[in-house]
Amino acid sequence: MVSIDLSMTPASSDAASKSNPFYRAAWRWHFYAGLYVIPFFMMLAVTGMAMLWIAFLDGRDGERMPVVPQDAALAVSVQADAAVAVIPNGVLKQYLAPRAEDRAAVFRVDADGTATMVAVDPYTAAVIAEYPRRSGWYDFADNLHSNIMLGVTGDRMLEIAASLGMVLIATGLYMWWPRKGGMRAALVPSFKRGRSLWKSLHGVLGIWLSFFLVFFLISGLAWAGIWGGKMMQAWSQFPAEKWDNVPLSDDTHASMNHGPKEVPWALEQTPMPASGSDAGVAGLKAGVTADIDSIDALARTIGFEGRYQLNLPSGDAGVWTLSRDSMSNDTTNPMADRTTHIDQYSGKILADVHFADYSWAGKAMAVGIALHMGTLGLWSVLANTVICLSVLFLCVSGIIMWWMRRPSGAGRLAAPSMPAHMPFWQGAVLVGLVVSLAFPLAGLTLITVLVLDLLVLSKIPALKRAFS
Repeated sequence: MVSIDLSMTPASSDAASKSNPFYRAAWRWHFYAGLYVIPFFMMLAVTGMAMLWIAFLDGRDGERMPVVPQDAALAVSVQADAAVAVIPNGVLKQYLAPRAEDRAAVFRVDADGTATMVAVDPYTAAVIAEYPRRSGWYDFADNLHSNIMLGVTGDRMLEIAASLGMVLIATGLYMWWPRKGGMRAALVPSFKRGRSLWKSLHGVLGIWLSFFLVFFLISGLAWAGIWGGKMMQAWSQFPAEKWDNVPLSDDTHASMNHGPKEVPWALEQTPMPASGSDAGVAGLKAGVTADIDSIDALARTIGFEGRYQLNLPSGDAGVWTLSRDSMSNDTTNPMADRTTHIDQYSGKILADVHFADYSWAGKAMAVGIALHMGTLGLWSVLANTVICLSVLFLCVSGIIMWWMRRPSGAGRLAAPSMPAHMPFWQGAVLVGLVVSLAFPLAGLTLITVLVLDLLVLSKIPALKRAFS
């Protein structure tokens, strides 16, 4: 429940709730958490909606460009040659197969450290468009959504915001949960005038939205550097030992990310297999050279349908990599995730990872990311849009309630006061400890704020008044 004003008890509750020391402490924490969280949540909601609709209508890489279907498509190598020809000194890196018969093929061509996407008509090999990779409006929104364009610093700032969002939900639910008069006051808004109306709408929407908001925060945190990368992803990765002792590269699957996340969560930290051995199972037939045409034909033979991605080998130990996953908008079914690695010399299949091979956490994330990104079709785009708009309403209504509650011309934040006799050992410390263990950056932030509140703000009259 996102807010920076928090006198949010339902109408059926009496004033006794506000005199409860734990209630007032929850209100104060809700207030200060909201001060930090609201700007980030509003940005995440706006950029999230932008990404939803751009991906659905236009595609992330321009792969929805229309073409006129003809009898048969040209060989992929012919299309690739046309794409490389328009980029001086270009080197082919990736092929994105057409999503449907009436859509363009897209090739990634690198030159002088710059990656360019080239859309090609698969029936005529005519170049339709060329554009810098990851430079469109989708990617602008994605960069803001991922790390506010500040790299690791931005990632940590957003992780703190998402972690404190869990504090907002917990404290909001505690304050709004009905103490008298049943659930109706908590679940159905009362349309009174003034601040009571805003308070009721905010609290009721918050309690309905809380489950979805927890889901979005958890699935987002799983991509974050500390909670996701250090605590969850590290022990949930796909074990490379399942690959029947194929030689492994020094690179991980994360090396295939270029800016935004592209590799399935369960594989990011798993080492890549390496080419150049006798390992693997039958892939290409004996005597068939491994090139883009034969690898594309193999992909179709082993079950890659419609749009899929083909990454060319990188270096002497590199492999051909076929992939198809919902996170990349290849499919609307996250349980159809598949990543296949092929030796660049022998054409043998070194690894073939399906959704069923993921750990339980990897499976949960594959489905969770698809829901989070709204890649399951129009219904998920619409549902996520409603959630984003609801988050914006919670933020705005919280600000409005604070504005209406604050003393006019007071020149201070008008934060809820800390109760004089708070039984920390019975409530606040326990809650803080649980949050700190579950979400380290939230715990560190709570401890920092508590220390500042007790040792600095409470000791300096001017600061105490400004933050009170």
